[in-house]
Amino acid sequence: MTIRAGVDIGGTFTDVALEHPEGLATAKVLTDYTAPEAAILDGLRTAAAEAGVSLGDIGQIIHGTTLVTNALIERRGTKTAFITTEGFRDVIEMRSENRFEQYDLNLALPAPLVPRQHRFTARERVAADGEVLLALSDDDIAALVAQVREGGYGAVAVGFLHAYANPDHERRMGAALKAAMPELSVSLSSVVSPQMRELPRFNTVISNAYVQPQVAKYLGQLVERLRTEGIDAPVFMLHSGGGLIGVETAMEQPVRLLESGPAGGAIFAAGYARGHGIANALSFDMGGTTAKICMIEDGAPKSANTFEIARTYRFKKGSGMLVSTPVVEMVEIGAGGGSIASIDALGRIQVGPRSAGSEPGPACYQRGGAEPTVTDANLMLGRLDPDGFAGGQIPLAPDLSANAIEAALASTTGLEVADAAFGVTEMVDENMANAARVHTVEHGRDVERFTMIAFGGGAPLHACRLCEKLGIERLIVPPGAGVGSAIGFLRAPFSYEATRGFYQRLDNFDARAANALVEELRSEAEAFVASGSTGATETRLTIFMRYTGQGWEIPVPVSAAAFVAGDEAALESAFEEAYRGLFGRTIDGLAVEITNWALNVATPVPPVPRVAPPAARRDARSDATRSIFDAGRRETLEAWELRRADMATGDSIDGPAVITEDETTTIITAAFRATMQADGALLIERRGTAE
Repeated sequence: MTIRAGVDIGGTFTDVALEHPEGLATAKVLTDYTAPEAAILDGLRTAAAEAGVSLGDIGQIIHGTTLVTNALIERRGTKTAFITTEGFRDVIEMRSENRFEQYDLNLALPAPLVPRQHRFTARERVAADGEVLLALSDDDIAALVAQVREGGYGAVAVGFLHAYANPDHERRMGAALKAAMPELSVSLSSVVSPQMRELPRFNTVISNAYVQPQVAKYLGQLVERLRTEGIDAPVFMLHSGGGLIGVETAMEQPVRLLESGPAGGAIFAAGYARGHGIANALSFDMGGTTAKICMIEDGAPKSANTFEIARTYRFKKGSGMLVSTPVVEMVEIGAGGGSIASIDALGRIQVGPRSAGSEPGPACYQRGGAEPTVTDANLMLGRLDPDGFAGGQIPLAPDLSANAIEAALASTTGLEVADAAFGVTEMVDENMANAARVHTVEHGRDVERFTMIAFGGGAPLHACRLCEKLGIERLIVPPGAGVGSAIGFLRAPFSYEATRGFYQRLDNFDARAANALVEELRSEAEAFVASGSTGATETRLTIFMRYTGQGWEIPVPVSAAAFVAGDEAALESAFEEAYRGLFGRTIDGLAVEITNWALNVATPVPPVPRVAPPAARRDARSDATRSIFDAGRRETLEAWELRRADMATGDSIDGPAVITEDETTTIITAAFRATMQADGALLIERRGTAE
């Protein structure tokens, strides 16, 4: 058996999951912002020691990182130039011309990554069908190369109008830049995001160029540091679509790493959804900095081809930067253990989106943090053991939490410290519940019909309360929940999604042209997957369709077999079924058209054996108890306390209860009952339905 390690760098913790012949070893260490690879090695050493193996025995490392997302949010990329078609220089600043907050008179749009003085234009024009209307001249190319050289840029993004239909001008521009400045990072939109719509395409290629030098440097340092420590194993990256790619591909297209960590968590949850026969699951991943919510249907996470990053206005949709890259679709809000609580202008407690991260961390970490966080509030409410947090590696100081809450919250509001702490947890729970409601409603689903799967260091602390707020009857806390994303990395397939913009109306569908495009996409995707795996693969084709005149399209899965004349009716039927599933109806009398195509090639996902329910339940009460505040009852209750490792299949405990493990703690509120399943997962059900 190859010993494999999954490594997830988060905003607060770096998680490691090491799969070895005897099972799974895990570690959770604080993220090192100045040298992320140092935290990775610390975690690998801890996990390897637990597993009884040496670092040199590790045969494969799978890595996910928030480096790209953080660099874009914090604007820590390289100095970048953008070259585009004359007349389209300001597209990224004009955006979609929609106001994401209709009545805010002081609305401030997020600044583009590339300021206007660093955006240059070329006299060229390509039509939507690829016809060259105005050829790009050699003189224009030479002038633009000179401007870039004089500007001292570290990276250049090239995005011409309709380059997805004809990339020749972009390729000529890119080749000239590399010939003149071989050390320059050059990104072409026709390579990074060859899809319709110039705004997301331009944003995507700019984002890729902006972080490319930094990501290439980091990954190079990581591989070198691993070699120095005796780990001569191949390193693969988890991309935002939920599959594995090689380090070289990640260096070329780092924009594909935008949501790599959260995507691992969705894969982790999807495996347990399949194992427990759950058709509709809601993945709830809460770490130290953010909370992520993802819908899982029929054992697979929802996916999308666009994603919005770096939202600047209360995490409101439309206030960020829209990029087009394959991604596991989820909603992400600034609600983690390190999220900072404060008092707003109206005297109300608010939580996030600012986070204390790992440096300095929550006040109770004793690392210099002075502002109250969600972790501080949970400690005050008895939900965390100050001596057992992170397996005892991070002792917590309740007095520092109390001081921070008193200074920033209680003294201003007149509340007692315990009441202010309850206000903090209730606000963050309500924020997450609202995000879950909106996310499911936007997809035409009822959240009450879902089973929650909770993981991450913070989710098991809050999951029961979220279920109370959302009306969810059942939730699962899998084994290894505290490092769920890292475990998910180990379950990810090798995959690559090739995309292309190619307009087709169904009433004038060209089967031959469509087949040629699909084969081109297939060749591209198979080549990338073959670089990391030589096993069997599966192919999935998705086309994005809409009614003529609509401004946005929906994804429609279709067969990847060759199209033939007459397939228009089947495609229209598939579109109407998908449209009806989202909106409850179809529209008569409107033609249907295709805009973008996406073909995914992946190695098969290993089957997950079905988990049989325990034959009988046994009362798992222990002698240990702990006082915790139950939000549903609005009172402090005496709760049973037991170690998860001491529970056997069929062991059951009524809430209120506290189930502890090294990486997290599960709070069972008075309304729920927890039962250990055969696969080590905790099934938590409302007591009225769990009899």
